[in-house]
Amino acid sequence: MIPLLLLSLLAQPYSEERARAVLEAMRKDSGRHMSVDPVDGQFFYRVTLELRAKRVLEIGTGAGYSGGWFAMALKKTGGRLITLEIDPERHAAAVKNFAAMGVADIVEARLANALTELPKIEGPFDIVLIDAWKPDYLRYYELTLPKVRRGGVILAHNTRNAEFQLRPFLQRIRTDPAVRTEFLPESVQGLSISWKK
Repeated sequence: MIPLLLLSLLAQPYSEERARAVLEAMRKDSGRHMSVDPVDGQFFYRVTLELRAKRVLEIGTGAGYSGGWFAMALKKTGGRLITLEIDPERHAAAVKNFAAMGVADIVEARLANALTELPKIEGPFDIVLIDAWKPDYLRYYELTLPKVRRGGVILAHNTRNAEFQLRPFLQRIRTDPAVRTEFLPESVQGLSISWKK
């Protein structure tokens, strides 16, 4: 069910103020769909603007909260977001939320298994966010690294609160000579930032 605020915004033209209001409503009504903290979302917004990103790929849409932050910045850079979600309920929620934010025109929300969909998607991308099934993070990384441009970045969420499950992935990004990895200090759940050399 869509909160009343979102319903009232569905037919509105885009404005960042309105989009931010939708994100705040999503955060308050998050339930099981919430994926990232606002501090992580604000970083997604900043890095998209800093890179003047035109193409962003998200693995794990959830209800569209993190994608919403990317999309707000992409509205300014003239870019587009491709986001993949395997769960039909979450995908449907995200599609409604992107419409409420006024960003549906620049978001390609695919209902798909990322492991089978990623090989079909051509790069290059400026940014990739991995925030899906934790045991597959390393596979997602291996599938997307060749699709990221030099100077682009692969972000991965939950590197702190799911550290045990992500050990093979974390070992790889810390030692892979193809990237320079750092971590967002203020991220409660953990966010890795791997810059492609």
